[in-house]
Amino acid sequence: MEALAKLERVQTRLLKRLSNLESSLLSQHFSQNLSLSTSTTTEDRLSGILRTNGVVDFSFKRVPSDYYDWPLESRRDIVSAASIQHLCKSIVLVNTQAASNIIDCSDRNNSKYYVVVVQYAARFNAEAVKNFLYILNESKIAKKKFNMRLAPEETSVKLTGYEHNAVTCIGMKTNIPVILDEAIAKLNPDFFWFGGGEIDLKLGIRTSEFINFVKPFIVNCSSG
Repeated sequence: MEALAKLERVQTRLLKRLSNLESSLLSQHFSQNLSLSTSTTTEDRLSGILRTNGVVDFSFKRVPSDYYDWPLESRRDIVSAASIQHLCKSIVLVNTQAASNIIDCSDRNNSKYYVVVVQYAARFNAEAVKNFLYILNESKIAKKKFNMRLAPEETSVKLTGYEHNAVTCIGMKTNIPVILDEAIAKLNPDFFWFGGGEIDLKLGIRTSEFINFVKPFIVNCSSG
């Protein structure tokens, strides 16, 4: 009888351990599923921002990891762009000569930083941006107070939330004023491609919808 009672106690402990293990596994499975269901990909996040702001004609495309080693013609083909002129990039500029009180992007007309969207096939002209800003401020700020240079990589990441080759002016951490090169606004068809928030993610967008949403300054700031 004592042996039987001992066996029952052992079985009871085993059943309790199995029950606890089952509960633990179910809890982990539920937590993992909850995490997957609530996580948001970059594509989902940017798509939500675009649609909320009236942009409906856009597309995302994943590209190979060595995309930036390819010639522009190959990049054009992989995203099905109309031409190499339709391949663009977003770069963050800093005004290195801004007055000491200009430290952020609160003044759209006289910001410490700007994001410029330009074509890969064109040559960016920083002097044109300098002249534009000087005129924009009605010549009330000395021209020498504008000196636009490429922002350091760590500054770009901090302001935009995107790393090198992933920068886009959609969904940035900071509301940086945007300058769109005039050549892009004149493209036909009016649908261009640029960074999509991840190195291997590209975003194509209808130019007119981009302009309506982002409301960039449109500046002739490149040469072919």
